Amino acid sequence: MSVSPLLVFDFDGVLVDGMAEYWWSARRAALRLEAAANRGEQPPLHLPEAAPAAFRRLRPFIHKGWEMVLMAAELGRPDLDVEAVVNAYPRALEVALERWGSSSEALQHLLESVRREALSEDRPGWLARHRFYPGVVERLLQLEEEAVPWAVLTTKGESFTAELLGAAGLHPAALYGHEAGSKPEVLLRLLQRQPGASPPLRPLWFVEDRLPTLKGVRHTSGLEEVRCFLASWGYLAPGDQDGLANLGITWLTPERFAAPLAAWG
Repeated sequence: MSVSPLLVFDFDGVLVDGMAEYWWSARRAALRLEAAANRGEQPPLHLPEAAPAAFRRLRPFIHKGWEMVLMAAELGRPDLDVEAVVNAYPRALEVALERWGSSSEALQHLLESVRREALSEDRPGWLARHRFYPGVVERLLQLEEEAVPWAVLTTKGESFTAELLGAAGLHPAALYGHEAGSKPEVLLRLLQRQPGASPPLRPLWFVEDRLPTLKGVRHTSGLEEVRCFLASWGYLAPGDQDGLANLGITWLTPERFAAPLAAWG
């Protein structure tokens, strides 16, 4: 009898579309960053209430929450060249951190402070800025009924992710936020074999919408056994679908996600 896999899902862009909340929180954190920074004669930031197209354009490249705050602050600058940021994103982060005189740790703390306040002051409003993708909640509940274990691995804070899962009535076997370490590190821990156990008790399948993350998993020694899936409905950059088979990554459509696991490819 075959053993069902442990399904590990990224959260933002795979289970939940939180674009409205990303911008809402990042915008407020960016305005606080501006108030604390010594910007001299620089003009004030002008950030719209709704997420601008440029923020949506940058979203596939953003990996962690603190980057959202930094990019929101940058988008308030009238001379920002968005395509230049896209074409050299890691370098753009370095330059922006220096410009704003901050650090990834400080920006992450600022973002999570905004989110904690929102949860405390208006929990229903904060929850309403997120939406689970169509069919996701039903499929996850079905997995629970089928006794197929699933977990969440995200760069979002664990407590915020738990709030959203709980509100939807979802109960993963495990939840790992950014506090648990990088995604390859967590996957390696999940694959650690018990003494004398060979092979691992369950195959490990990982579903993500960020192609660079999946490439990192594919290039991490010890994770060769992990099956990787790129969610077609997530925050994808142009061309992300190209050449996936050569990378050992499977294209996961909503139709395949809803199908029995044997049909996932």
